[in-house]
Amino acid sequence: MNVHLVTKLLGVVALLVGLSMAFSLPWAYPKLGARTHAAEPPTEFESAGFLAMAGSMAISFAVGGALMWHGRGSDGQLYRKEAMAVVGLSWVLATLLGALPFLFSGCQIRGPTDTQPGVSMSIADALFESQSGFSTTGATVITNLEQPGVPHCILFWRSTTHFLGGLGIIVLFVAILGQGSAGKALMRAEMPGPTKEGSHTRMQHTAWLFAAVYVGLNVLLAVIYMLHGVTAFDAICHAFGTMATGGFSTYDTSVGRFNSPSIEYITTFFMALAGTNFTLLYFLLIGKAAKLWVDVEWRVYIGVILLATALVVAAGLASGDFVRGDAIRYSLFQVVAIITTTGYGTADFDAWNDFSRGLLFMLMFVGGCAGSTGGGLKVIRHILFFKILKLEIEQAYHPSVVRPLRLGGEPLTDQNLRRNILVYFAFIGALFVLSWLFVIGCEPNAMWASSDNKLIDSASAVAATLNNIGPGLGVVGSTQNYAEFTSYSKILFVWLMMLGRLEIFSILVLFSPGFWRSR
Repeated sequence: MNVHLVTKLLGVVALLVGLSMAFSLPWAYPKLGARTHAAEPPTEFESAGFLAMAGSMAISFAVGGALMWHGRGSDGQLYRKEAMAVVGLSWVLATLLGALPFLFSGCQIRGPTDTQPGVSMSIADALFESQSGFSTTGATVITNLEQPGVPHCILFWRSTTHFLGGLGIIVLFVAILGQGSAGKALMRAEMPGPTKEGSHTRMQHTAWLFAAVYVGLNVLLAVIYMLHGVTAFDAICHAFGTMATGGFSTYDTSVGRFNSPSIEYITTFFMALAGTNFTLLYFLLIGKAAKLWVDVEWRVYIGVILLATALVVAAGLASGDFVRGDAIRYSLFQVVAIITTTGYGTADFDAWNDFSRGLLFMLMFVGGCAGSTGGGLKVIRHILFFKILKLEIEQAYHPSVVRPLRLGGEPLTDQNLRRNILVYFAFIGALFVLSWLFVIGCEPNAMWASSDNKLIDSASAVAATLNNIGPGLGVVGSTQNYAEFTSYSKILFVWLMMLGRLEIFSILVLFSPGFWRSR
Protein backbone atom coordinates (compact mmCIF):
# COMPACT_ATOMS: atom_id res chain seq x y z
CA MET A 1 0.00 0.00 0.00
CA ASN A 2 1.45 3.35 -1.09
CA VAL A 3 0.30 5.31 1.99
CA HIS A 4 1.99 8.55 0.98
CA LEU A 5 0.23 8.60 -2.36
CA VAL A 6 -3.11 7.88 -0.66
CA THR A 7 -2.66 10.71 1.85
CA LYS A 8 -1.67 13.11 -0.92
CA LEU A 9 -4.85 12.39 -2.84
CA LEU A 10 -6.94 12.61 0.32
CA GLY A 11 -5.44 16.05 0.86
CA VAL A 12 -6.80 17.15 -2.51
CA VAL A 13 -10.24 15.82 -1.57
CA ALA A 14 -10.15 17.81 1.68
CA LEU A 15 -9.26 20.97 -0.24
CA LEU A 16 -12.16 20.37 -2.66
CA VAL A 17 -14.60 19.95 0.24
CA GLY A 18 -13.28 23.13 1.88
CA LEU A 19 -13.54 25.07 -1.36
CA SER A 20 -17.14 23.96 -1.87
CA MET A 21 -18.07 25.43 1.52
CA ALA A 22 -17.36 28.91 0.15
CA PHE A 23 -20.57 28.79 -1.91
CA SER A 24 -22.64 28.67 1.30
CA LEU A 25 -21.21 31.87 2.76
CA PRO A 26 -23.31 34.39 0.75
CA TRP A 27 -26.53 32.76 1.91
CA ALA A 28 -25.93 34.09 5.44
CA TYR A 29 -27.20 37.43 4.15
CA PRO A 30 -30.97 37.89 4.66
CA LYS A 31 -32.10 38.82 1.13
CA LEU A 32 -30.28 35.89 -0.41
CA GLY A 33 -31.50 33.52 2.30
CA ALA A 34 -35.20 34.34 1.94
CA ARG A 35 -37.33 31.31 1.19
CA THR A 36 -40.55 30.75 -0.71
CA HIS A 37 -43.63 30.94 1.53
CA ALA A 38 -41.41 31.66 4.57
CA ALA A 39 -43.51 33.18 7.34
CA GLU A 40 -40.82 35.73 8.17
CA PRO A 41 -37.66 36.17 6.07
CA PRO A 42 -34.44 36.58 8.07
CA THR A 43 -33.97 40.10 9.32
CA GLU A 44 -30.34 40.12 10.30
CA PHE A 45 -27.01 38.77 9.17
CA GLU A 46 -26.59 35.19 10.34
CA SER A 47 -23.19 35.54 11.93
CA ALA A 48 -23.23 32.10 13.59
CA GLY A 49 -23.73 30.33 10.29
CA PHE A 50 -21.21 32.51 8.45
CA LEU A 51 -18.50 32.01 11.08
CA ALA A 52 -19.24 28.28 11.24
CA MET A 53 -18.79 27.93 7.48
CA ALA A 54 -15.63 30.07 7.47
CA GLY A 55 -14.13 28.12 10.37
CA SER A 56 -14.96 24.80 8.71
CA MET A 57 -13.32 26.00 5.51
CA ALA A 58 -10.16 26.91 7.41
CA ILE A 59 -10.00 23.50 9.07
CA SER A 60 -10.63 21.71 5.75
CA PHE A 61 -7.81 23.65 4.10
CA ALA A 62 -5.51 22.95 7.06
CA VAL A 63 -6.30 19.22 6.96
CA GLY A 64 -5.86 19.15 3.19
CA GLY A 65 -2.55 20.98 3.41
CA ALA A 66 -1.26 18.66 6.14
CA LEU A 67 -2.22 15.54 4.19
CA MET A 68 -0.61 16.85 1.00
CA TRP A 69 2.54 17.80 2.93
CA HIS A 70 2.68 14.26 4.38
CA GLY A 71 2.35 12.80 0.89
CA ARG A 72 4.76 15.23 -0.77
CA GLY A 73 7.08 13.66 -3.29
CA SER A 74 4.98 10.51 -3.55
CA ASP A 75 4.96 8.79 -6.89
CA GLY A 76 4.22 5.40 -8.34
CA GLN A 77 1.19 3.75 -9.90
CA LEU A 78 -2.20 4.08 -8.25
CA TYR A 79 -3.34 0.45 -8.28
CA ARG A 80 -6.79 -0.89 -7.45
CA LYS A 81 -5.96 -1.25 -3.76
CA GLU A 82 -4.85 2.38 -3.42
CA ALA A 83 -7.84 3.55 -5.47
CA MET A 84 -10.26 1.75 -3.15
CA ALA A 85 -8.48 3.24 -0.14
CA VAL A 86 -8.73 6.75 -1.60
CA VAL A 87 -12.42 6.37 -2.38
CA GLY A 88 -13.40 4.79 0.94
CA LEU A 89 -11.32 7.13 3.09
CA SER A 90 -12.36 10.20 1.10
CA TRP A 91 -15.98 9.55 2.03
CA VAL A 92 -15.04 9.14 5.68
CA LEU A 93 -12.99 12.35 5.52
CA ALA A 94 -15.77 14.26 3.72
CA THR A 95 -18.27 13.14 6.36
CA LEU A 96 -16.06 14.40 9.18
CA LEU A 97 -15.33 17.73 7.50
CA GLY A 98 -18.93 18.14 6.37
CA ALA A 99 -20.15 17.75 9.95
CA LEU A 100 -18.14 20.76 11.19
CA PRO A 101 -20.56 23.50 10.00
CA PHE A 102 -23.43 21.82 11.87
CA LEU A 103 -21.40 21.65 15.08
CA PHE A 104 -19.80 25.09 14.90
CA SER A 105 -23.07 26.90 14.10
CA GLY A 106 -24.91 25.39 17.06
CA CYS A 107 -27.52 24.13 14.59
CA GLN A 108 -30.54 22.91 16.54
CA ILE A 109 -32.31 19.64 15.91
CA ARG A 110 -35.22 20.96 17.95
CA GLY A 111 -36.08 24.62 18.45
CA PRO A 112 -37.02 26.14 21.80
CA THR A 113 -40.62 25.98 23.03
CA ASP A 114 -42.45 27.65 25.89
CA THR A 115 -41.51 24.78 28.18
CA GLN A 116 -38.21 23.46 26.77
CA PRO A 117 -34.98 25.03 25.49
CA GLY A 118 -33.62 24.33 22.02
CA VAL A 119 -31.48 21.22 21.49
CA SER A 120 -28.24 21.62 19.52
CA MET A 121 -26.72 18.87 17.41
CA SER A 122 -24.50 16.29 19.05
CA ILE A 123 -21.48 14.84 17.25
CA ALA A 124 -23.57 11.83 16.22
CA ASP A 125 -26.28 14.16 14.87
CA ALA A 126 -23.78 16.21 12.85
CA LEU A 127 -22.13 13.10 11.38
CA PHE A 128 -25.57 11.71 10.51
CA GLU A 129 -26.65 14.91 8.74
CA SER A 130 -23.33 15.20 6.91
CA GLN A 131 -23.27 11.62 5.65
CA SER A 132 -26.96 11.77 4.80
CA GLY A 133 -26.11 14.66 2.50
CA PHE A 134 -22.99 13.21 0.87
CA SER A 135 -24.58 9.78 0.39
CA THR A 136 -27.69 11.49 -1.09
CA THR A 137 -29.89 9.74 1.47
CA GLY A 138 -31.80 12.82 2.59
CA ALA A 139 -32.65 11.54 6.07
CA THR A 140 -32.48 14.22 8.74
CA VAL A 141 -32.37 14.69 12.50
CA ILE A 142 -33.65 18.29 12.35
CA THR A 143 -37.23 18.50 13.61
CA ASN A 144 -38.09 21.99 12.33
CA LEU A 145 -36.09 23.20 9.33
CA GLU A 146 -37.78 26.60 9.44
CA GLN A 147 -36.79 27.46 12.99
CA PRO A 148 -34.34 30.33 13.64
CA GLY A 149 -31.87 27.80 15.09
CA VAL A 150 -31.09 26.49 11.58
CA PRO A 151 -29.13 29.19 9.67
CA HIS A 152 -29.91 29.51 5.98
CA CYS A 153 -26.28 29.08 4.95
CA ILE A 154 -26.27 25.78 6.88
CA LEU A 155 -29.38 24.69 4.97
CA PHE A 156 -27.56 25.54 1.76
CA TRP A 157 -24.55 23.52 2.90
CA ARG A 158 -26.86 20.53 3.51
CA SER A 159 -28.01 20.77 -0.10
CA THR A 160 -24.45 21.33 -1.35
CA THR A 161 -23.43 18.00 0.17
CA HIS A 162 -26.14 16.45 -2.02
CA PHE A 163 -24.65 18.11 -5.09
CA LEU A 164 -21.17 16.81 -4.25
CA GLY A 165 -22.40 13.34 -3.33
CA GLY A 166 -24.56 13.01 -6.43
CA LEU A 167 -21.73 14.04 -8.70
CA GLY A 168 -19.37 11.83 -6.76
CA ILE A 169 -16.42 13.39 -5.00
CA ILE A 170 -13.98 11.22 -6.91
CA VAL A 171 -15.70 11.89 -10.25
CA LEU A 172 -15.18 15.59 -9.56
CA PHE A 173 -11.61 14.83 -8.54
CA VAL A 174 -10.88 12.91 -11.75
CA ALA A 175 -12.63 15.50 -13.92
CA ILE A 176 -10.62 18.41 -12.54
CA LEU A 177 -7.24 16.82 -11.92
CA GLY A 178 -7.24 13.92 -14.33
CA GLN A 179 -4.82 11.56 -12.56
CA GLY A 180 -3.94 9.90 -15.85
CA SER A 181 -4.21 6.14 -15.79
CA ALA A 182 -5.20 6.31 -12.11
CA GLY A 183 -8.47 7.92 -13.14
CA LYS A 184 -9.83 4.60 -14.37
CA ALA A 185 -9.14 2.89 -11.05
CA LEU A 186 -10.68 5.77 -9.10
CA MET A 187 -13.79 5.88 -11.26
CA ARG A 188 -14.32 2.14 -10.99
CA ALA A 189 -14.00 2.25 -7.21
CA GLU A 190 -16.30 5.28 -6.96
CA MET A 191 -19.00 3.88 -9.24
CA PRO A 192 -18.96 0.10 -8.70
CA GLY A 193 -21.56 -2.32 -9.95
CA PRO A 194 -22.44 -3.89 -13.29
CA THR A 195 -22.38 -1.46 -16.21
CA LYS A 196 -23.01 -2.22 -19.84
CA GLU A 197 -21.08 0.39 -21.78
CA GLY A 198 -19.30 3.69 -21.47
CA SER A 199 -19.39 6.69 -23.77
CA HIS A 200 -15.61 7.21 -23.82
CA THR A 201 -12.54 5.20 -22.98
CA ARG A 202 -10.64 8.07 -21.43
CA MET A 203 -11.73 8.31 -17.82
CA GLN A 204 -11.14 12.05 -17.48
CA HIS A 205 -13.25 12.73 -20.56
CA THR A 206 -15.95 10.44 -19.18
CA ALA A 207 -15.87 12.24 -15.85
CA TRP A 208 -16.17 15.60 -17.57
CA LEU A 209 -19.16 14.40 -19.60
CA PHE A 210 -20.84 13.01 -16.49
CA ALA A 211 -20.20 16.28 -14.65
CA ALA A 212 -21.40 18.42 -17.55
CA VAL A 213 -24.70 16.54 -17.90
CA TYR A 214 -25.20 16.58 -14.13
CA VAL A 215 -24.44 20.29 -13.68
CA GLY A 216 -26.47 21.21 -16.76
CA LEU A 217 -29.55 19.40 -15.47
CA ASN A 218 -29.15 21.08 -12.06
CA VAL A 219 -29.00 24.53 -13.66
CA LEU A 220 -31.95 23.77 -15.96
CA LEU A 221 -34.12 22.53 -13.10
CA ALA A 222 -33.25 25.49 -10.87
CA VAL A 223 -34.24 27.91 -13.66
CA ILE A 224 -37.53 26.05 -14.24
CA TYR A 225 -38.30 26.23 -10.52
CA MET A 226 -37.66 29.98 -10.48
CA LEU A 227 -39.92 30.45 -13.51
CA HIS A 228 -42.65 28.83 -11.41
CA GLY A 229 -42.26 31.37 -8.64
CA VAL A 230 -39.74 29.62 -6.41
CA THR A 231 -36.99 31.80 -4.90
CA ALA A 232 -33.39 31.29 -5.99
CA PHE A 233 -32.51 29.81 -2.60
CA ASP A 234 -35.29 27.21 -2.66
CA ALA A 235 -34.83 26.55 -6.38
CA ILE A 236 -31.12 25.74 -6.09
CA CYS A 237 -31.54 23.65 -2.93
CA HIS A 238 -34.37 21.58 -4.41
CA ALA A 239 -32.55 21.20 -7.74
CA PHE A 240 -29.56 19.81 -5.84
CA GLY A 241 -31.83 17.43 -3.92
CA THR A 242 -33.64 16.27 -7.06
CA MET A 243 -30.76 15.65 -9.46
CA ALA A 244 -28.65 14.02 -6.74
CA THR A 245 -31.69 11.89 -5.79
CA GLY A 246 -31.05 13.12 -2.27
CA GLY A 247 -34.23 14.65 -0.93
CA PHE A 248 -33.04 17.38 1.43
CA SER A 249 -35.61 20.18 1.40
CA THR A 250 -35.68 23.61 3.03
CA TYR A 251 -39.10 22.80 4.49
CA ASP A 252 -40.44 20.15 6.84
CA THR A 253 -43.22 19.32 4.39
CA SER A 254 -40.72 18.88 1.54
CA VAL A 255 -41.95 19.61 -2.01
CA GLY A 256 -45.51 19.46 -0.70
CA ARG A 257 -44.93 22.92 0.80
CA PHE A 258 -45.26 24.50 -2.66
CA ASN A 259 -48.72 22.89 -3.12
CA SER A 260 -48.25 23.07 -6.88
CA PRO A 261 -49.10 20.17 -9.24
CA SER A 262 -46.85 21.65 -11.94
CA ILE A 263 -43.83 21.77 -9.60
CA GLU A 264 -44.55 18.22 -8.47
CA TYR A 265 -44.76 16.87 -12.03
CA ILE A 266 -41.58 18.75 -12.99
CA THR A 267 -39.80 17.28 -9.96
CA THR A 268 -41.12 13.81 -10.84
CA PHE A 269 -39.75 14.08 -14.38
CA PHE A 270 -36.31 15.21 -13.25
CA MET A 271 -36.17 12.55 -10.51
CA ALA A 272 -36.84 9.94 -13.19
CA LEU A 273 -34.03 11.46 -15.29
CA ALA A 274 -31.67 11.36 -12.32
CA GLY A 275 -32.42 7.66 -11.87
CA THR A 276 -31.47 6.98 -15.50
CA ASN A 277 -27.98 5.89 -16.58
CA PHE A 278 -26.15 9.13 -17.38
CA THR A 279 -24.54 7.50 -20.38
CA LEU A 280 -28.03 7.17 -21.86
CA LEU A 281 -28.75 10.82 -21.05
CA TYR A 282 -25.58 11.76 -22.92
CA PHE A 283 -26.73 9.80 -25.96
CA LEU A 284 -30.13 11.48 -25.68
CA LEU A 285 -28.48 14.91 -25.74
CA ILE A 286 -26.49 14.14 -28.89
CA GLY A 287 -29.61 12.93 -30.70
CA LYS A 288 -29.32 9.17 -30.19
CA ALA A 289 -32.64 8.71 -28.37
CA ALA A 290 -32.95 5.17 -29.73
CA LYS A 291 -30.32 4.11 -27.19
CA LEU A 292 -32.95 4.58 -24.49
CA TRP A 293 -35.52 2.30 -26.05
CA VAL A 294 -33.12 -0.56 -26.75
CA ASP A 295 -31.64 -0.46 -23.24
CA VAL A 296 -33.09 -3.37 -21.25
CA GLU A 297 -32.45 -1.81 -17.86
CA TRP A 298 -34.15 1.48 -18.74
CA ARG A 299 -37.22 -0.29 -20.14
CA VAL A 300 -37.57 -2.34 -16.95
CA TYR A 301 -36.99 0.78 -14.84
CA ILE A 302 -39.82 2.67 -16.58
CA GLY A 303 -42.01 -0.45 -16.54
CA VAL A 304 -41.63 -0.86 -12.77
CA ILE A 305 -42.50 2.83 -12.23
CA LEU A 306 -45.67 2.56 -14.35
CA LEU A 307 -46.78 -0.74 -12.82
CA ALA A 308 -46.13 0.38 -9.24
CA THR A 309 -47.94 3.67 -9.86
CA ALA A 310 -50.97 1.87 -11.26
CA LEU A 311 -51.10 -0.46 -8.23
CA VAL A 312 -50.77 2.43 -5.74
CA VAL A 313 -53.49 4.38 -7.58
CA ALA A 314 -55.86 1.39 -7.53
CA ALA A 315 -55.19 0.54 -3.88
CA GLY A 316 -55.37 4.18 -2.84
CA LEU A 317 -58.71 4.80 -4.55
CA ALA A 318 -60.14 1.60 -3.07
CA SER A 319 -58.98 2.62 0.40
CA GLY A 320 -59.94 6.27 0.12
CA ASP A 321 -56.36 7.52 0.58
CA PHE A 322 -56.92 10.28 -1.97
CA VAL A 323 -59.60 11.61 -4.28
CA ARG A 324 -59.70 10.53 -7.92
CA GLY A 325 -58.31 13.81 -9.27
CA ASP A 326 -55.16 13.57 -7.10
CA ALA A 327 -54.53 9.84 -7.42
CA ILE A 328 -51.96 9.89 -10.23
CA ARG A 329 -50.37 13.12 -8.96
CA TYR A 330 -49.53 11.75 -5.51
CA SER A 331 -48.95 8.11 -6.48
CA LEU A 332 -46.56 8.79 -9.37
CA PHE A 333 -44.57 11.31 -7.37
CA GLN A 334 -44.11 8.97 -4.40
CA VAL A 335 -43.28 5.91 -6.49
CA VAL A 336 -40.62 7.80 -8.44
CA ALA A 337 -39.28 9.43 -5.26
CA ILE A 338 -38.81 6.01 -3.63
CA ILE A 339 -37.49 3.97 -6.56
CA THR A 340 -34.95 6.67 -7.46
CA THR A 341 -34.08 6.92 -3.72
CA THR A 342 -34.78 10.67 -3.70
CA GLY A 343 -37.19 10.48 -0.78
CA TYR A 344 -39.12 13.70 -1.41
CA GLY A 345 -42.72 13.79 -0.27
CA THR A 346 -45.90 15.61 -1.21
CA ALA A 347 -48.24 13.60 1.01
CA ASP A 348 -48.01 11.51 4.17
CA PHE A 349 -47.67 8.15 2.43
CA ASP A 350 -47.26 6.50 5.84
CA ALA A 351 -51.00 7.10 6.32
CA TRP A 352 -51.84 5.18 3.12
CA ASN A 353 -53.19 1.63 3.02
CA ASP A 354 -50.96 -1.30 3.99
CA PHE A 355 -50.61 -2.59 0.42
CA SER A 356 -49.29 0.75 -0.88
CA ARG A 357 -46.93 1.12 2.08
CA GLY A 358 -45.65 -2.42 1.58
CA LEU A 359 -45.12 -1.81 -2.13
CA LEU A 360 -43.17 1.39 -1.42
CA PHE A 361 -41.07 -0.53 1.11
CA MET A 362 -40.23 -3.12 -1.58
CA LEU A 363 -39.26 -0.35 -4.02
CA MET A 364 -36.62 0.79 -1.50
CA PHE A 365 -34.61 -2.28 -2.48
CA VAL A 366 -34.90 -1.67 -6.22
CA GLY A 367 -33.16 1.67 -6.82
CA GLY A 368 -32.32 3.47 -10.03
CA CYS A 369 -30.27 2.43 -13.04
CA ALA A 370 -26.54 1.72 -12.95
CA GLY A 371 -24.56 4.86 -13.76
CA SER A 372 -27.23 7.14 -12.25
CA THR A 373 -27.21 9.18 -9.06
CA GLY A 374 -29.87 6.85 -7.61
CA GLY A 375 -29.04 4.45 -4.80
CA GLY A 376 -30.47 1.04 -3.97
CA LEU A 377 -29.46 -2.29 -5.45
CA LYS A 378 -29.92 -0.97 -9.02
CA VAL A 379 -32.40 -2.28 -11.59
CA ILE A 380 -29.71 -4.05 -13.62
CA ARG A 381 -28.78 -6.23 -10.63
CA HIS A 382 -32.39 -7.32 -10.21
CA ILE A 383 -32.63 -8.19 -13.91
CA LEU A 384 -29.46 -10.27 -13.75
CA PHE A 385 -30.46 -11.81 -10.41
CA PHE A 386 -33.72 -13.19 -11.85
CA LYS A 387 -31.93 -14.39 -14.96
CA ILE A 388 -29.44 -16.23 -12.72
CA LEU A 389 -32.31 -17.81 -10.76
CA LYS A 390 -33.88 -18.99 -14.02
CA LEU A 391 -30.60 -20.57 -15.11
CA GLU A 392 -30.15 -22.23 -11.73
CA ILE A 393 -33.66 -23.70 -11.85
CA GLU A 394 -32.96 -25.12 -15.31
CA GLN A 395 -29.63 -26.50 -14.08
CA ALA A 396 -31.49 -28.37 -11.33
CA TYR A 397 -33.36 -30.60 -13.81
CA HIS A 398 -30.84 -30.36 -16.71
CA PRO A 399 -27.44 -30.45 -14.95
CA SER A 400 -25.59 -31.13 -18.20
CA VAL A 401 -26.93 -27.99 -19.90
CA VAL A 402 -24.71 -24.91 -19.57
CA ARG A 403 -26.15 -21.64 -20.81
CA PRO A 404 -24.42 -18.26 -20.73
CA LEU A 405 -25.90 -15.33 -18.83
CA ARG A 406 -27.44 -13.00 -21.42
CA LEU A 407 -28.61 -9.40 -21.37
CA GLY A 408 -30.54 -7.97 -24.27
CA GLY A 409 -29.87 -11.15 -26.23
CA GLU A 410 -26.11 -10.76 -25.92
CA PRO A 411 -23.98 -13.13 -23.78
CA LEU A 412 -22.12 -11.46 -20.92
CA THR A 413 -18.43 -12.27 -21.10
CA ASP A 414 -17.54 -11.43 -17.49
CA GLN A 415 -17.09 -14.85 -15.90
CA ASN A 416 -17.29 -13.45 -12.36
CA LEU A 417 -20.49 -11.48 -12.88
CA ARG A 418 -22.84 -14.25 -11.71
CA ARG A 419 -20.89 -14.72 -8.50
CA ASN A 420 -20.63 -10.95 -7.93
CA ILE A 421 -24.40 -10.47 -8.25
CA LEU A 422 -25.19 -13.29 -5.82
CA VAL A 423 -22.54 -12.14 -3.33
CA TYR A 424 -23.85 -8.57 -3.43
CA PHE A 425 -27.44 -9.66 -2.74
CA ALA A 426 -26.18 -11.86 0.10
CA PHE A 427 -24.21 -8.97 1.62
CA ILE A 428 -27.22 -6.64 1.43
CA GLY A 429 -29.45 -9.26 3.02
CA ALA A 430 -27.01 -9.96 5.84
CA LEU A 431 -26.38 -6.26 6.51
CA PHE A 432 -30.10 -5.56 6.59
CA VAL A 433 -30.91 -8.37 9.05
CA LEU A 434 -27.97 -7.73 11.39
CA SER A 435 -28.54 -3.96 11.42
CA TRP A 436 -32.25 -4.46 12.01
CA LEU A 437 -31.55 -6.63 15.06
CA PHE A 438 -29.02 -4.07 16.32
CA VAL A 439 -31.56 -1.24 16.15
CA ILE A 440 -34.25 -3.35 17.82
CA GLY A 441 -31.84 -4.11 20.67
CA CYS A 442 -30.54 -0.54 21.06
CA GLU A 443 -33.71 1.49 20.87
CA PRO A 444 -35.88 1.86 23.98
CA ASN A 445 -39.49 0.72 23.71
CA ALA A 446 -40.56 4.17 24.90
CA MET A 447 -40.09 5.44 21.32
CA TRP A 448 -43.08 3.31 20.36
CA ALA A 449 -45.25 4.14 23.38
CA SER A 450 -48.15 5.14 21.14
CA SER A 451 -47.83 2.24 18.69
CA ASP A 452 -46.78 -1.38 18.46
CA ASN A 453 -44.69 -1.22 15.28
CA LYS A 454 -41.11 -1.35 16.58
CA LEU A 455 -40.14 -4.28 14.35
CA ILE A 456 -41.54 -2.73 11.16
CA ASP A 457 -40.33 0.80 11.91
CA SER A 458 -36.82 -0.41 12.73
CA ALA A 459 -36.66 -2.46 9.54
CA SER A 460 -37.88 0.57 7.61
CA ALA A 461 -35.20 2.82 9.13
CA VAL A 462 -32.47 0.34 8.22
CA ALA A 463 -33.78 -0.14 4.68
CA ALA A 464 -34.16 3.62 4.16
CA THR A 465 -30.57 4.35 5.20
CA LEU A 466 -28.91 1.32 3.61
CA ASN A 467 -30.61 2.07 0.28
CA ASN A 468 -30.14 5.85 0.58
CA ILE A 469 -33.88 6.60 0.58
CA GLY A 470 -34.31 8.88 3.60
CA PRO A 471 -37.88 8.63 4.89
CA GLY A 472 -39.37 5.29 5.78
CA LEU A 473 -42.40 4.13 7.73
CA GLY A 474 -43.71 4.90 11.19
CA VAL A 475 -41.29 6.85 13.39
CA VAL A 476 -39.20 7.70 10.30
CA GLY A 477 -42.17 8.35 8.02
CA SER A 478 -42.48 11.24 5.59
CA THR A 479 -43.56 13.63 8.36
CA GLN A 480 -41.05 12.32 10.92
CA ASN A 481 -37.24 12.17 11.24
CA TYR A 482 -34.37 10.32 12.92
CA ALA A 483 -33.85 12.71 15.86
CA GLU A 484 -35.19 10.36 18.55
CA PHE A 485 -32.85 7.46 17.80
CA THR A 486 -29.95 6.84 20.16
CA SER A 487 -26.43 7.88 19.18
CA TYR A 488 -25.52 4.21 18.70
CA SER A 489 -28.21 3.76 16.05
CA LYS A 490 -27.33 7.06 14.39
CA ILE A 491 -23.69 6.03 14.02
CA LEU A 492 -24.86 2.69 12.58
CA PHE A 493 -27.02 4.60 10.10
CA VAL A 494 -24.00 6.71 9.12
CA TRP A 495 -22.12 3.56 8.12
CA LEU A 496 -25.16 2.05 6.40
CA MET A 497 -25.61 5.19 4.29
CA MET A 498 -21.93 5.12 3.33
CA LEU A 499 -22.03 1.39 2.56
CA GLY A 500 -25.12 1.87 0.43
CA ARG A 501 -23.65 4.79 -1.51
CA LEU A 502 -20.36 3.03 -2.28
CA GLU A 503 -22.00 -0.38 -2.69
CA ILE A 504 -20.31 -2.01 0.31
CA PHE A 505 -16.88 -3.12 -0.84
CA SER A 506 -15.00 0.19 -0.90
CA ILE A 507 -15.86 0.59 2.80
CA LEU A 508 -15.64 -3.00 4.03
CA VAL A 509 -12.12 -3.44 2.66
CA LEU A 510 -10.94 -0.69 5.02
CA PHE A 511 -11.58 -3.06 7.94
CA SER A 512 -9.57 -5.93 6.45
CA PRO A 513 -6.02 -6.13 7.90
CA GLY A 514 -4.73 -7.76 4.72
CA PHE A 515 -5.87 -4.76 2.69
CA TRP A 516 -3.25 -2.55 4.34
CA ARG A 517 -0.33 -4.93 3.99
CA SER A 518 2.36 -4.30 1.41
CA ARG A 519 2.22 -6.38 -1.76
